[in-house]
Amino acid sequence: MKIFIVDDSAVFRERLIEMLSGIPGLKVIGQAQNAQEAIKDIKKLKPDMVILDVRMLGRNGIDIIKNIKKGKAAPLVIIFTNYPYSQYRKKCKEAGADFFFEKPTELQKVIEVLEKLIHRFNSQNRLQTKRWKKTKKNDKKRHF
Repeated sequence: MKIFIVDDSAVFRERLIEMLSGIPGLKVIGQAQNAQEAIKDIKKLKPDMVILDVRMLGRNGIDIIKNIKKGKAAPLVIIFTNYPYSQYRKKCKEAGADFFFEKPTELQKVIEVLEKLIHRFNSQNRLQTKRWKKTKKNDKKRHF
């Protein structure tokens, strides 16, 4: 599962990347410190999931969610913030965020969710691969 991280704190991004690097099946493919950078790179790199903060300089995380959730292949979005206020939670959900966690107290929950999502993602990929191989095998029978 490919992940992209958006947070205006370089120290936080590096710590999170270091922590996530120990989770099998997960690969951090990029990071950004602001919305403009994030939107451009997310569209280019097409991660499966984005972990982002709500508040940043310039445009905020809600703007990013609205932008990257357009289209069919939108990534899952985890909000991971120091600002767990109900109004942010509501706006993030309305914009399309899939999860909302508080940085100081819910780090372990984020890891648990990621592990479950990786398992589900890998199971779906195995199922799709089996279907593809089966279809390819059937196509050979029909065409050769």
